[in-house]
Amino acid sequence: MQWEIVIGLEVHTQLSTQSKIFSGASTAYGAEPNTQACVVDLALPGVLPVLNRGAVERAIKFGLSVGAKINSPSIFARKNYFYPDLPKGYQISQYELPVVAGGIIQIQVGDTIKSIRLTRAHLEEDAGKSLHEDFHGMSGIDLNRAGTPLLEIVSEPDLRSSAEAVAYAKTLHSLVRWIGICDGNMQEGSFRCDANVSVRPQGSKVLGTRCEIKNLNSFRFLEKAIDFEAGRQIEILEDGGSIRQETRLYDANKNETRTMRSKEDANDYRYFPDPDLLPLEISGEWINQLKDTLPELPEARRSRYMTAFGLSAYDAGVLTSSRELSDYFEETVWKLPVQAKLCANWVMGEINGQLNKEGIEITACPISPVQLAALLMRIGDGTISGKAAKTVFESMWHGELDQQVDAIIEEKGLKQLSDDGEIERLIDEVLAANAQQVADYRSGKQKAFNSLVGQVMKATKGKANPAQVNDILKKKLDV
Repeated sequence: MQWEIVIGLEVHTQLSTQSKIFSGASTAYGAEPNTQACVVDLALPGVLPVLNRGAVERAIKFGLSVGAKINSPSIFARKNYFYPDLPKGYQISQYELPVVAGGIIQIQVGDTIKSIRLTRAHLEEDAGKSLHEDFHGMSGIDLNRAGTPLLEIVSEPDLRSSAEAVAYAKTLHSLVRWIGICDGNMQEGSFRCDANVSVRPQGSKVLGTRCEIKNLNSFRFLEKAIDFEAGRQIEILEDGGSIRQETRLYDANKNETRTMRSKEDANDYRYFPDPDLLPLEISGEWINQLKDTLPELPEARRSRYMTAFGLSAYDAGVLTSSRELSDYFEETVWKLPVQAKLCANWVMGEINGQLNKEGIEITACPISPVQLAALLMRIGDGTISGKAAKTVFESMWHGELDQQVDAIIEEKGLKQLSDDGEIERLIDEVLAANAQQVADYRSGKQKAFNSLVGQVMKATKGKANPAQVNDILKKKLDV
């Protein structure tokens, strides 16, 4: 039987506020355990939550960026469950009226562009953390994360493969960083995914029983966990078994998912409106003010790159994979009249390649947009060849000669020979010395032409402009 995988993602995005969602405690990462948990986070008797305006503004910005509805009023609810790192015995979240309803995320997998519907995005507080490694026969509790502001972004079950799920997660990750609501640091838990996975016979409209894989904090783990879980479910069904709805964890060392607990439904949490928090009223004026602060969004910028610069959908997608990379490209291409395609190729190729090799971000790139533009100008005006430009690039990257393009070209003797008269003189010498190859070419042997080009380039020590060599040589041979 042919099976179809059905996936929906719940992404927990830590909002980039300085303080927690209902208290003034710091959200800074890396503090000693329990040093950033105030009386509100600890749920001491008589304390009351006070909503963080900055968290609400970041949620609204996200909603605007995905074309969602901003609900007003928006209601906070108590999600009741018992766990040692949840001091109150409930989590303040949203249920029936989240701040953001609906919306669309566009993803690209290969040449295919697909729209993924969002169900909702709601504000909630994070729980603390249980520590098991450093205690013998006991668990420690760190409440520094308790109360950290989260925006949980829930998709419809529109994803059909692990590749689509990763593309969606990466697009979402880029967007929340692009609009400045989250730093996206997956190692620190700022962006983590829960994947709801089910399978069904190909062509069926009925959803299968889903299992939720919790706390996936890398794109690679997300892909591997989904692939394993889908395979596990298919194997059970083909053996005549049935899928049990449950929450599972992914073990990266064994590359498998395993049971964590039976899956809860909403009624198991006994949601009810939080009596300590008034309904959140969001005015149209407030929404418009925040809309004015949004930057040009990735989708709009991709479209502009394709229209204004003639770039492919793939190139435009790579260049807008992060706001910092896109801004670098923009600064380079507008500094000097550099060809957009040439600029795109160098940013995606040499720049990205070197960044990946050294494990640094574009913000730490030692070559500024002005310097890259100056290098590309020397390719464009024929001063140096593309091959020589890579030598200059290496020198610039490592800071030689104060990164001045023309000084590096002069110092290393890389200037391309572009004088028509000199090239013609050298070609005449090559033709005179290779009469047999000239005759071969004129008798229809194309390889002879390539050999003659090689002889000319050898005579010029590779410095002649290849386009000029080809043009002048062809004119002389075709006489």
